[in-house]
Amino acid sequence: MRGEDVTQGALFSYVNLEDRVPQTHPLRRMRLLVDGILASLSDEFAACYAHIGRPSVAPAKLLRALLLQVLYTTRSERQLVEQLDYNLLFRWFVGLGLDDPVWDRTVFCANRDRRLSEALAREFFDRVRHIAEWQDLVSDEHFSVAGTLIEAWASHKSFVRKAGGGPDRPAGRNPEVDFTGEKRSNATHQSTIDPESRLYKKGEYTEAKLRYMTHVLAENRHGLIGDVETTQATGTAEVEAAERMVERNVPGGATIGADKASDQENFVAGLLQRGVKPHLARQKTGSAVDGRTARGKGYAVSLRCRKRVEESFGWIKTVGGLRKTRHKGLAKVSGQALLCFAAYNLTRLLNLLTFTPVVTPA
Repeated sequence: MRGEDVTQGALFSYVNLEDRVPQTHPLRRMRLLVDGILASLSDEFAACYAHIGRPSVAPAKLLRALLLQVLYTTRSERQLVEQLDYNLLFRWFVGLGLDDPVWDRTVFCANRDRRLSEALAREFFDRVRHIAEWQDLVSDEHFSVAGTLIEAWASHKSFVRKAGGGPDRPAGRNPEVDFTGEKRSNATHQSTIDPESRLYKKGEYTEAKLRYMTHVLAENRHGLIGDVETTQATGTAEVEAAERMVERNVPGGATIGADKASDQENFVAGLLQRGVKPHLARQKTGSAVDGRTARGKGYAVSLRCRKRVEESFGWIKTVGGLRKTRHKGLAKVSGQALLCFAAYNLTRLLNLLTFTPVVTPA
């Protein structure tokens, strides 16, 4: 018998939102991890709010929503709020009921400076890392460091002279600008849209763009990210960030793998002074890594495991949407990078941990 195409909506719904999400959905396991981390951040959340006044949107819900934005490659917070309005899976993960109203997209902007700051993003990232350490999933002997470029939210036309001379700041929206014959550098020019971004290129035959750099320290056992450092794009930023991350996380006797750009005398000497073995890819000529180290079996293993760092960079740029940042300023870009790498670690933990999801009773 043919069914009728009835379009009239039901007045009431008696299906619980919990029943709409399949028991085998990976977000069920992820929410267990995320809820535990957010519960441990309760004191940090409380310090950001006054004891009187109108209740705000719960910061835990905002952080869950931002995680969904990374995991589902949602290109903007406007689209994220739209998804929260009609996507039942998103509502369930964030903690909204079927009839709960969705906040305006400007809530993210208003909360980013005080509550969704770089410091809070680092706290969240560290709690994710602590779960991996608690489960003995990270190595404390073998590490790798690497850096990648992030395109800034600014165009070449905003890169004008600091003194204001010449054909700078042309009038109108998206005006015609001719840069032929003009020498531009970070010493004399600056972006009017994102002043902290820098004009930079990493390869000899690549184009120069306004960019930032994000650097990571990864352990070699499972490729989990142990530390993140976001800097301005400069020629020395990669080595300087690697030195800071090594000082914070790497104990004496461990090994560090890196690409050829880190094969510098000062960096290698600093590692040896801390008792860290430099397993860096060697330059063809004038390498600071001695031949005895390069002939060892551990050196070859470190170079092979070092490529796992590139997998995290590919993930944050394709899935996490960090090929080009959505924010302006080093602090906000750093917070976005920390959240992306925290989401990357969470997805890796879902494959490494084995546990049975707990179904919330109706």
